Amino acid sequence: MTLYEAELVVERRESVADGVLALTLRHPLGEELPCWEPGAHIDVVLGPDLERQYSLCGDPADRRAWRVAVLREPDGRGGSAYVHGQLGQGDKVRVRGPRNHFALKPAPRYRFVAGGIGITPILPMLAAAEEAGAEWTLLYGGRTRESMAFTEELGRYGDRVRIAPQDETGLLDLASVLDGVPEGTLVYCCGPGALLDAVEERCPAGVLHVERFQPKSQEAGGNTEFEVVLDRSGQTLTVPSDASVLDTVRAAGVEVLFSCTEGTCGTCETDVLEGTPDHRDSVLTEEEREAGETMLICVSRCLGKRLVLDL
Repeated sequence: MTLYEAELVVERRESVADGVLALTLRHPLGEELPCWEPGAHIDVVLGPDLERQYSLCGDPADRRAWRVAVLREPDGRGGSAYVHGQLGQGDKVRVRGPRNHFALKPAPRYRFVAGGIGITPILPMLAAAEEAGAEWTLLYGGRTRESMAFTEELGRYGDRVRIAPQDETGLLDLASVLDGVPEGTLVYCCGPGALLDAVEERCPAGVLHVERFQPKSQEAGGNTEFEVVLDRSGQTLTVPSDASVLDTVRAAGVEVLFSCTEGTCGTCETDVLEGTPDHRDSVLTEEEREAGETMLICVSRCLGKRLVLDL
């Protein structure tokens, strides 16, 4: 799949909460941007070896602008520090996408749960659910009320949105929104790993959809050497126990898109033509893992001795 890639201008830069900046991006010539649906994210290239993924949190109907929000993370890997400290209004950034591994599926009822900056992909989902006439509620938590972005925008939804800052209400009362939900209800959650783990414990398979900003903890397991065949380039490579498929492919001179190298962004998702992947990502659904048609080559490996990839 060929992704849209362009240099966009930061038209607007605004503080939407303590430590959270919203950026509005437009094409410098006013060209329309690709369509997207709630849950989508884009890659933002901030510099050499500095590429990050941010959820689109604006209006999908607005083809002239993309909006993202960036949390300042003092202990991060440099992306948020660059956005907050150096990226200004009028500056240009290269973007790629959009991609969507967190799409909103049709349902008569939704329960949305967001923690902190996890509100960003949820925000356009609320508008879509509202437009579809679905019944829905949102439980939105954060450290403090001042640190929670877009609370003013959420005010228009009235009591369907519950704002629950931890310093005022304690930990989120998940039981109140997740226990005893009617059949046909889908749950969408985005936020810190501890929140997602807690929600997963309460939701049966097929009901819950999550998006993780950090990789999900994996059970420790040994890595074994295996063979990977690159169908398009005609190369057969050996993936050693101490290297990823991505590392091995790039060392052989094959260009492939990648970004997080943690299995959270989906950039390196690759079609599997033969073999059984050992999925270790935090992106694919259980159904997608069972199908085995794609894998994230930055972290996932092989359950057998050989994989054939569409590279």
